[in-house]
This record gives sequence, C-alpha cells and structure tokens, in this order.
Amino acid sequence: MKPVIVVGFVGVTIGLVAEFQPDDSVIYVEEPDVIRKRHVREQVEGVGFVRGLIEWEYLTPGRADEFFLAHRDLQPAAVVPAIEYATPFAARLAERYGLPGATLGAAQIMRDKALLRQVTAAAGIRNPESTRVASPADVLAFMGDRAIVLKPSNRQASVGTQVIRDPYEIEAAWAHCTAQDEGIFVPDRPMELSMLAEEFVEGEEFSVEMLVRDGRPLFANVTGKQLVPGPRPVELAHIVPADVPAELDDLLKHETARVVDATGFRDGIVHCEWIVADGVPHLVECAGRLAGDGILDVVQLAYPVELLRCYYAVLRGEDPPSDLPARAKSGAAVRFLTIDPGVVQSVEGVDEARQLDGVHLLQVTVAPGERFDGLRSSWDRAGIVMATGDTSAEALRRAEIAAGTVRIEVL
Repeated sequence: MKPVIVVGFVGVTIGLVAEFQPDDSVIYVEEPDVIRKRHVREQVEGVGFVRGLIEWEYLTPGRADEFFLAHRDLQPAAVVPAIEYATPFAARLAERYGLPGATLGAAQIMRDKALLRQVTAAAGIRNPESTRVASPADVLAFMGDRAIVLKPSNRQASVGTQVIRDPYEIEAAWAHCTAQDEGIFVPDRPMELSMLAEEFVEGEEFSVEMLVRDGRPLFANVTGKQLVPGPRPVELAHIVPADVPAELDDLLKHETARVVDATGFRDGIVHCEWIVADGVPHLVECAGRLAGDGILDVVQLAYPVELLRCYYAVLRGEDPPSDLPARAKSGAAVRFLTIDPGVVQSVEGVDEARQLDGVHLLQVTVAPGERFDGLRSSWDRAGIVMATGDTSAEALRRAEIAAGTVRIEVL
C-alpha cells in the first residue's frame, strides 16, 4: 500500500483521519524540535493508521528536494500539508513525486501576505492598501491620520498582529508584534522576520473554505466570524454557514475562486479570509491548507460532508468518495473561551456545560495554577466549544450558553 505523507502534525485530526485511513497508511513529517516539544512520538504511538514519523527540517529552503532524493522509494499516494508552515514543502514534494498539489508557486504566494496582495491586486481583487515595513519609522510614514494594522507577512494564528489607531502606539506595537514566539508549535531556530503595515478596513469578517481540483472549485463554504474586542484581532467565534444573503455568499465564493485562479493554485483546499466593507469583499489573506480553529469540524457537521476525506482523495488524484453538497442542512458554531490576565484559581462548570443541548465538544486548555499573560494570538485562548443547531444562529446561541456556563476564576 502506498502511504500518504502528512507534513505537519495536528493531533486533533487523528480521530477524523482514523475514520477513513486504513492501518499502516500514513507517514507524518515534522520538525525535530516540534516532535520533541509536543511529544509527537507519544501521541502517535499505537495509532493504527500511522506507519511512521520522519524528523525533517522542512521549513528550511531546498529540503523538499532533499527529502525526495533521500526517500525516492516511498512512492506516496499523496502529500498532504496539515499546517500553514508546511505548505511550500508539501507542494514541492508533491511536484517531485508527480502527485496533485497546490504547486510550489501558488504555495509560496500564499505563504507571503505581501506577495499575495501584489498578485491578487494585479487580478483586480480588492486588497487593503499595504506596504512592507522594517521599522517603527516606516509604520509612521505609512499611517498618516488613519487606523492601520501591523502584522507579519509570514506567520499564522494572528501571531504578531495589532490594530493601531494612534501614532503614539507605534513604538510599543512594534515591540509587541515583532516578538513572535509560537513556543512548542515551531522549531527553536529563528524564523525570518517580515512585517506589513496595512490600512484598517472595518466591516464584517468571513472565511471561505474551498476544495479545489485542477484549479476548479468542487465545494465551498462561507464561515462567519466574530472577533475579540480590542486591538488584537483574535477570532472569538466561527459560524457555519455564515448567516448572510445568498448574494453575498455567492460573491465571497466567486472572489475566492478568483484568488485560486490568480495564484495558480491547482489541487487541495484553500482557506481565504475576507472583510466586507460597503458590500465589497477585501482580501485579508488566503492559506493553501485546511482551516484550523475547529472550522473543519463544524463544516463537516453542518452540511454534513466528509471534507477531510475528500481532501485526501483529491490529493491522491481520485474523485471525492461522496457527493459534495452545495448548501448546509443545519448550523454549527465554534465559540472560544477567553480569560483576563492573571493566575488561574479554579475551573468549574465544565461537566454541566457538556450536557447542554447541542454541545458537540467542550475543552478547557488552562488549569489552576497556570499564569496567563494576556490574549496576543489564537494560541492564547482558554478553551473551545462546538455546538450544533437547526440554524447557524441557534448553534451559536448554544455555544455561547455553554461557554458562559464554564467559570474560570483568575486573580
């Protein structure tokens, strides 16, 4: 049996992958530092579908070609990027093995937000005005008398992103945004620093999850988003499907298909984020991989659709194993738990919340005695709730009730 190579380890998907991958069929490739810090070997031990775990510094240029030359005999059935930082490596590796994939060119465009703006703007897609910046002085020169966003061009999970409304905030924002520590999720060696300043576009936020084969959409969903109030644009909730008019739903999907075409993306899934201002979608960013933050789970619940299984099939060059619905049949939502800075004293109400109507999953990721230094990125949230309902509004309401039932005391 030809194995599937999965680049980047995502533990929360093990149960989903186990539903369709046979025993001894998946090889994970992960950075040595990440394997050590996240105890990946312990997590995959005894998992039936896992054939092996290969340590490889895939974030280093040229390493996909080296991997291919060192492992020609693997002859994989597919190469699957599981996380943001794995996409260029996986795309190049798929090319070397002659398999479907994003293409290295598309993956590199999507990994660099500045490059993505340059390319998609040339295709007529609306982007916020932006520029690369290398110092607080550059940020000040760009800002003028408007609100802006300072962000890295090559990070994930809202790391190093902040809204700036006053020039006097720039120095402190630069210090905070350029300290991009992702802890156990990245290698210990330094990663290149690249920063952008962009005009702040105020409007509703959405993402489009689109399964693509040969550059054409097979399936698309629009997710509604809520953000935590304040200067850090960290997502608080995801609602599937987004509760919007059909015209806007269709427009967001159409614009995402234009991004796919503009970048030359061929096979896989894209996760495209948008802000709609005055009825016009403005591109925030687009990733050539599965959405995180539980979006995959709630999409699969709401439609329902075996999206992960279909994703693997497309990257094997096969037809999806089931019909792909055009519209969701019910609603599902993710709601995150957030807390104030301080030391966690107690966590209560978890079992009670899990018994509430529609609650599909509830996890708390903090424990008494832990210190929380504040919400800076998606990695800093205190837990997650997933809920379902007949409509997306009902699903969100149930998720919010469950989140409110969990009581985390912080001093």
